[in-house]
Amino acid sequence: MKKIIAILLILFTGVAHAAVDDALVARAEKYLNSITGLSGDFVQTANNKQEKGTFAMLRPGRVRLDYNNMPVQLIADGDDLYFFDKSLDQITTVPLTSTPAGILVRKNINLTNADINVVETIDNTNTFALQMNLRGQEGLGHMTVKFDKNPVKLNSWTVVDATGAVTSVVFNGLKEKTNFGKNYFQIQRHKTVSGANGDDFYD
Repeated sequence: MKKIIAILLILFTGVAHAAVDDALVARAEKYLNSITGLSGDFVQTANNKQEKGTFAMLRPGRVRLDYNNMPVQLIADGDDLYFFDKSLDQITTVPLTSTPAGILVRKNINLTNADINVVETIDNTNTFALQMNLRGQEGLGHMTVKFDKNPVKLNSWTVVDATGAVTSVVFNGLKEKTNFGKNYFQIQRHKTVSGANGDDFYD
């Protein structure tokens, strides 16, 4: 469970004297603010193990990741991020503001004058990337968000936690989408019977 939640936990560290290209930061910010919704696939790699699934986001505040081979969902409803283990009918909640997805789905994304601190930019031939931390949380890890250049598009993010553990999520086939179902970004639990030990649920 902790490894999966680590996809979206934002644990950052600062990089001393790293170069920041303001033009790349501006391109990323303009792109992120231009997007209302996205849908596509992802491949997560952590501890040399890969998991695949589907990804969706709708600004402001909504995210959903479903894993193909695990009974697991990660859903943000605008306020919190929920990790839902269907097999255990167990939900773990973390604040959306403490996650990389929380940065990507803010109503107004400001990468220069807010609590987000871009500490390094990486400029490659076909991609560029921003390494970021949250002000006041330096020393706990870092996140790097990569973008395709032409046209600018979300490519992947990589989170390195305080222990050095790396979790990367690469996106494939992302397309703009806004017409999600009314309850798409809500956990679906169906009540069956209320008993002495509480309510029982099934999928």
